[in-house]
Amino acid sequence: MSERVLIVDDDPVQRRLLDGMIRKFGYEPTVAESGDQAIALLTGGDRFDCVVLDLVMPDLDGMGVLARLREASVNVPVIVQTAHGGIDNVVSVMRAGAVDFVVKPIGPERLQVSLRNAIDKSALEDELARMKRGKTGMLTFKDIITRSAAMQTVLRTAEKAASSAIPVLIEGESGVGKELIARAIHGSSDRRARPFIAVNCGAIPENLVESILFGHEKGAFTGATERHTGKFIEATSGTLFLDEVGELPLAAQVKLLRAIQEGEVEPVGAKKPVKVDVRLVSATNRNLTADVKSGRFREDLFYRLHVFPVSVPPLRERSEDVAELTRHFLARFAAEEGKRVRAVSAEALALLTQHRWPGNVRQLENAVFRAVVLAESDVVGIEEFPQVTAQLANTPSPVTVPDSAPPAVVEVPQFIGIGPSTAPGMLPPGINPGTLTLLDGDGEVRALEEIEADVIRFAIAHYRGQMSEVARRLRIGRSTLYRKLEFLGLDQNDAESQEEAAPTR
Repeated sequence: MSERVLIVDDDPVQRRLLDGMIRKFGYEPTVAESGDQAIALLTGGDRFDCVVLDLVMPDLDGMGVLARLREASVNVPVIVQTAHGGIDNVVSVMRAGAVDFVVKPIGPERLQVSLRNAIDKSALEDELARMKRGKTGMLTFKDIITRSAAMQTVLRTAEKAASSAIPVLIEGESGVGKELIARAIHGSSDRRARPFIAVNCGAIPENLVESILFGHEKGAFTGATERHTGKFIEATSGTLFLDEVGELPLAAQVKLLRAIQEGEVEPVGAKKPVKVDVRLVSATNRNLTADVKSGRFREDLFYRLHVFPVSVPPLRERSEDVAELTRHFLARFAAEEGKRVRAVSAEALALLTQHRWPGNVRQLENAVFRAVVLAESDVVGIEEFPQVTAQLANTPSPVTVPDSAPPAVVEVPQFIGIGPSTAPGMLPPGINPGTLTLLDGDGEVRALEEIEADVIRFAIAHYRGQMSEVARRLRIGRSTLYRKLEFLGLDQNDAESQEEAAPTR
């Protein structure tokens, strides 16, 4: 989606001229015939990237509009235009909050440069202010960049939870921005002046979970040379964010449940428990309902965390956010890298919008970072996104399954198939090259765990037991791969023996 520009002018001829020029520049214009109409649009929830404001208008003039915007704390760059270019007028409008001043009749080149500078400067200021608020715990839902209706619904739901102490579980794929929403919940609550403590549960070694979450006393165990307070105590009177809570081992889940129920923690080696007052926000990219059914996640803990679920859609389901996110990332990285990159070409934005982004917002952020580093001019083009171009070129057509009489086997040669390095005798039993069986012998859809086990077995055989390569191709961590082997009942020893016997490629 292009940047939106609001044209405020009482002259219909001037409005049409500006509308045509702004459309030609690639922006999305909206017109207002008066200052009052402009204020209604700017304060009514509509989001604009820039305003082209006529100074002389009946009723509410340009100076009045600037004053109203300042009173309403509406932060949008305003370019003032007028037929009178005296120095006194210039000084007055700049002091009133305008970012630029142009004299009628304005030339297309002058207007284009003014718009581009105003929008770029605003994007950079917004990004820097957002980063500062994020570090101080003052991030709010207004700081989350989105134009997606689905995402707006999610934010409105999360905002309702912010005003209470209700436990929130944020669900969504990796990289969709779950921590950002957790920070916005904290920044919009009455605890925003208190600590926000984030813990990645998937990165904690199993033998240190209790110590890191609840703390330990000096000398409580070998290596405990000093006292450690623990994350629960650090977050007292603030918010504790448990990221990837579904990765906690069962033993740690029991202790976490007790801490939530009792409102107190017992540090390792302590003589008595410590009372804690924390707002708990959790996040997961797993299907915890399925984990509860399989026994991998405790049901009682699930109901303690799943009080107020918030499901964040992946980036592929809100493609209208891609352009907006790209511009903000571009402004930040250009400033950090000291490069004079000011825009992304329309062709590049179209390319990015078409991409599926399996890594979601995090992947887009990294792609823009790489593009800024590669850029040799002030405009980022398609050539700065070679990986995205290659992935789109190699994307297979989606598999379609008819509503009636679903086939027992769906042909997916691009999904699992025989590669040149796969030895014929290494294929797992029951897995045919180029096919994936979806129905069991009774004609019922197979369980997802069984299909996942087939895919992992095939990947291990295809890459000759090289577990690092298997994990990389399946886009999961190696430790996660070994946990899946154990959970799905696959033979880990056979996999490791294949890896040891595999020739170096």
